[in-house]
Amino acid sequence: MLIHGKWTENWQPVQAEDEQGRFIRQTSSFRHWITPDGEPGPTGVGGFKAEKGRYHLYVALICPWASRTLMVRQLKGLQEMIDITVVNPQLGDQGWQFGGFDGADNDTINGAQYVHQLYTKAAPDFTGRATVPVLWDKKSGTIVNNESADILRMLNSAFAELVPSDVDLCPKELADDIESLNLAMYNNLNNGVYQAGFATTQTAYEEAYHQVFHMLDLLEKRLSDGRQYLFGTQLIESDIRLFVTLVRFDAAYYGLFKCNRNLIKDMNALHAYMLRMLALDDIAATVSVEHIKAGYYSIKALNLNGIVPVGPKSIQ
Repeated sequence: MLIHGKWTENWQPVQAEDEQGRFIRQTSSFRHWITPDGEPGPTGVGGFKAEKGRYHLYVALICPWASRTLMVRQLKGLQEMIDITVVNPQLGDQGWQFGGFDGADNDTINGAQYVHQLYTKAAPDFTGRATVPVLWDKKSGTIVNNESADILRMLNSAFAELVPSDVDLCPKELADDIESLNLAMYNNLNNGVYQAGFATTQTAYEEAYHQVFHMLDLLEKRLSDGRQYLFGTQLIESDIRLFVTLVRFDAAYYGLFKCNRNLIKDMNALHAYMLRMLALDDIAATVSVEHIKAGYYSIKALNLNGIVPVGPKSIQ
């Protein structure tokens, strides 16, 4: 990680843990918002006005948090507003790096070799972990935000005057219900698979394992009534949050993270729902099975010899 702007140790997946060996995720550090007029958003300072070509998104196709921002970019038609750089999915001794893998890009914006160099360019004395996604402001040369939940929300609304869209991923009339479901899915599933995979005690692992499948069972039941999306016929941000975990489950979480009660393919409603999401315009472009497998199986703490399974070759 970075300590006062200096890279100090080889990349480690376990960010922190409690006394019972539970995995604890780091809080994001940059929390500014792009807004239509450049005024401050819910957190951070102002000055980040929605403008075409001003902002750049650094993402990893292995990473569900980064991929959900890519999905919003696609669904809201913001491809010409915000360009992207895809990092190497294989995690090296200095964390995320650029180039060197099929489908991974070099950093043509800042000329960085590693993502952590973006953090020290934005904050030379930065202490913390260098994560993706990174929403970068090319005009001021700094990080706007590195919290995917924030980026998802701002991309839903910030560019509405420049790129009108019928898609509203967080309608006001569903706001409370969306927040409630998002929180339950995050605690028990989205982050729950990581709590299972990176648990350092049997107790912590089993606790997370049961939370993961309890949540999946609830979602399977919810979708078994024939609804198209989690809230009916309207696609909202909870669907994006769920999809990015489902689409990685059979390829990575089932085996490597020991969430092996059953595959998503064995859950009829969830599997059909995942395929419906995958079939939406341009969403398949945000999913790479090869990046997912190469990335997760490069984590030495979980896979010392770095052997990547041959299958699956695609999401089915």
